[in-house]
Amino acid sequence: MNPQLNTLLTTLYVFLTDQVLPDLGVSRGRRPGRKPVLTDAELLCLVVAQQLLGFSSESRWVRYARAHLRGMFPGIPGQSGFNKRLRSAGPLIVTAITALARDTPSWYEVLRLVDSTPLPCGTSRETVKRSDLAGHAGYGYCASHSRFFWGFRLYLISTPEGMPVIWGLANPKIGEREVTQALLTHDHHLIRAGQVILGDEGFAGRDFERFITEDLGAHLIRPDRKDEKPRFGKLGGIRQWIESVFDTLKGQLTLEQHAGRTLAGVYARVAARLLALAAAIWHNWRTSTPRKRSLIAFDH
Repeated sequence: MNPQLNTLLTTLYVFLTDQVLPDLGVSRGRRPGRKPVLTDAELLCLVVAQQLLGFSSESRWVRYARAHLRGMFPGIPGQSGFNKRLRSAGPLIVTAITALARDTPSWYEVLRLVDSTPLPCGTSRETVKRSDLAGHAGYGYCASHSRFFWGFRLYLISTPEGMPVIWGLANPKIGEREVTQALLTHDHHLIRAGQVILGDEGFAGRDFERFITEDLGAHLIRPDRKDEKPRFGKLGGIRQWIESVFDTLKGQLTLEQHAGRTLAGVYARVAARLLALAAAIWHNWRTSTPRKRSLIAFDH
């Protein structure tokens, strides 16, 4: 493990232990059975290391970690134990992401980006018929690749450099505005009055814009449609920011190779990749790295 990744994990462990996990002690309560050898902070650090090092296979990751990282994490469980801990850690990972976002200078910026991207969960009809995700996932169309897929859509609201603020998974058949409104309603405390939310043309709609303006006290900006009066222009350059965030998640953090087969598994594995992205951006801010979303220093 290189020194940069080692420093990130050490700093993250201290942050989680001192500022995040103590506030969750009462709400999480004590688990039944013996006290786990691997602590929650160590689990989250292992999850971040796995994603930044590019291990999409958990079996390969557990073998690698038990062979090379015993000095830092002496209580690494086997593959079955690691999978169980990961599946149950979804809410904990979400809390850690929010804490990292709040501790980043870009949290106080006005602009927020919103968009969605396909999250395939199966490539054959037999998988669709036998999957535990049946009833939750669905068929959708990926316009950028001109193909249909079966799975979910990942919705992400982030800061300009890609720090996740609000996110969620939804059936592709549900409209973008409906899903985004539900996410913003649930996590309205993460949006401040006066903030600017920038989306694509798919977020055009009077009711949705009224919700953003009147209910949240924010402002919606999107590219102009051909059939309406000019207001904001095409916004092509800024729109590429959120696309590049998804490119990082899919390219360097292997989002589409999540291998989740249950709802909790998919949720936790997507959350793990967002946590790795959040931790890297958070650390890059602390070390004054010019490119805040750069993962190159940690991937070897």
